Amino acid sequence: MIKFTSDELKVVKKIEALKNEAGSHSPSFFTFKQKLPEVDIKVDACFLSNPYATELFIEYFNKEILHTGNIRDLLESYPSQNGVIAEILADFLKIDSGNIFIGNGAIEIIQAVIHNFTKRKIIITIPTFSSYYEYVKDGVEVVYYNLSKNNNYNLNVEEYIAFVKLNKPDTIVLINPNNPNGGYTKAADVQRIIEELSFVDNIIIDESFIHFAYESESYQLVSLSHLVKEHPNVIVLKSMSKDFGIAGVRAGYGVMRKEYVDLLLKNGYLWNSNGFAEYFFRLYTRADFALRYDKVRVKYIVETLEFIQELRQLPNIKVYPSMANFVLIELQEGIKSTEFVAKLLITYGIYVRTCDDKIGLKGQFIRLASRSKDENDYVIQSIKACIQMNDVLKLVNETVV
Repeated sequence: MIKFTSDELKVVKKIEALKNEAGSHSPSFFTFKQKLPEVDIKVDACFLSNPYATELFIEYFNKEILHTGNIRDLLESYPSQNGVIAEILADFLKIDSGNIFIGNGAIEIIQAVIHNFTKRKIIITIPTFSSYYEYVKDGVEVVYYNLSKNNNYNLNVEEYIAFVKLNKPDTIVLINPNNPNGGYTKAADVQRIIEELSFVDNIIIDESFIHFAYESESYQLVSLSHLVKEHPNVIVLKSMSKDFGIAGVRAGYGVMRKEYVDLLLKNGYLWNSNGFAEYFFRLYTRADFALRYDKVRVKYIVETLEFIQELRQLPNIKVYPSMANFVLIELQEGIKSTEFVAKLLITYGIYVRTCDDKIGLKGQFIRLASRSKDENDYVIQSIKACIQMNDVLKLVNETVV
């Protein structure tokens, strides 16, 4: 049990209230600043983004937009329509622009796809990102496929294929790497799933964290968006927030059959981006930016691997395998996730996500994002101090008894 002072307990209750208000998601950094100003967040290890990519984007933005006065154009002019921005991405992604749908963040695409194309039954692996089951319309049956704790919440491809064949849904969802555990299914296995489940109308593959996964020593990017042309039932979704550290810009895209894109554009999504998102997409497709971004992507992956290895050396926690920029941690020795997260935030200014609201997780879990090297070092030392404090209190209590 982690000990709090009376003043800290008041803050703990405020933190719990904010989390309850946010539902299955976490309160934003700005929400904390507004409603809990007494808490100073030094490290945001809750939201998932590459800080080095954020710095790279800011460098370009300052040089090309802010310091040139071009920001007036972004503010005063309407952004391009959805299809025009899709054309910007088409050559870079080597995908026909008619198959690309631009979203105001990936969350908008998730909602659009689930609302418009899931008609009867959807299979969702759990634990996973909650919006996939939260956005299901009334009348659609939700069937959960439980990832096994004994298998570190990784996908068993054989069992999953059999499960889908048995339940015969019209939609399935695979986040790869998965959130909140970071489990990765190799491209060959995902292709096998696609081929064996060709009867499923919509196979949604969420690649929001794919820039952190790899299958070679060179950390080469692996994406399956090109399979949409061969398999029109495949829908690949991509958030740009995580790997490029631009959650505030709200940018994402989906790759899907042209008929789906056309239907969405006719139903309210024609003009759904902002000027900052359009600037990002144009920057994203430039060779100079792509080359520099790939360097910071690999740097971040290497540092994240080192961070995970250091976490594994700490006592009283289990760190699950991850191919994303975060890890799922199971707290042991009676440590409660809500208390642990509150202590990290109040005492050390580290914002971490508790996973108590994640369907499919049984135990005391937190999700911890990787940040910069200096921030990660601070997180390691702070977690170590929290664990040691808990051990001392436990020993004192046992002695008293």
